[in-house]
Amino acid sequence: MGLFSGKKGMILGVANDYSIAWSITEKLAAEGAELGFTHLPGEKMERRVRKAIDPIGPKLLVPCDVQKDEDIAAAFAKAKETFGTLDFVLHSIAFAPIEDLKAPFVRASRDGFKLAMDISVYSLVSVARHAAELMPNGGSIVTMTYYGGEKVVPGYNLMGVCKAALDASVKYLAYDLGPKNIRVNAVSAGPVKTLAASAVGDFDKLSGLYEAIAPMQRNVTREEVGSSGMFLLSDLARGISGEILHVDCGYHAMGSPGHAFEKALEQQAAD
Repeated sequence: MGLFSGKKGMILGVANDYSIAWSITEKLAAEGAELGFTHLPGEKMERRVRKAIDPIGPKLLVPCDVQKDEDIAAAFAKAKETFGTLDFVLHSIAFAPIEDLKAPFVRASRDGFKLAMDISVYSLVSVARHAAELMPNGGSIVTMTYYGGEKVVPGYNLMGVCKAALDASVKYLAYDLGPKNIRVNAVSAGPVKTLAASAVGDFDKLSGLYEAIAPMQRNVTREEVGSSGMFLLSDLARGISGEILHVDCGYHAMGSPGHAFEKALEQQAAD
């Protein structure tokens, strides 16, 4: 018997087998979860997602453009038809136009701001509202965030502001859905190389920064993020809601360069 035996859930945001959503999915499937998935409309996106998920035997794969309430409603109607009820939902969706993402935040366009907030933040609100209807016995909703929503991370720009709004949304949704025994949490992962991460800043420099400054003196692994996401979705975390769980080898706890500064002093003395 696995941790998720008899549990049913929907996954939104698998782009390929490098996605953080996929790392969590693998853990869920290994523990016996029955899983449904969404993909962006279009045959190309369907093929890409299907290629990743087919080995685990998905119960459902449906198109969903989270900018359209009717698409979200249709996806969860299919989930109800397939599963009856749901125990958990993973939301791993974010987007900003590349020209707005690459530019300093002060130069973000009005249309780019609205689009990024709609897809990266409001989609969680709409998904949670529809998911809650299929969770009569309670459940768990988890989304993905990043430290750039708490502190300035150069290069994260508009997406950092979106993540700040997402973090606040997690807390308000946790309050609204708490009486229904539905928990809402977020995983704040350190830098993991994904299709989305390739559009943000200089990944190698950011990863090196974590290795130098984090208390554990390394960057987080994809598997560690997957395990943490699975934990929050599971009954093991049944007393946790409104939480931003940092999975970053302790980087978020630092207020100075720490070990990196000590090493620099040692190197200076040696020279």
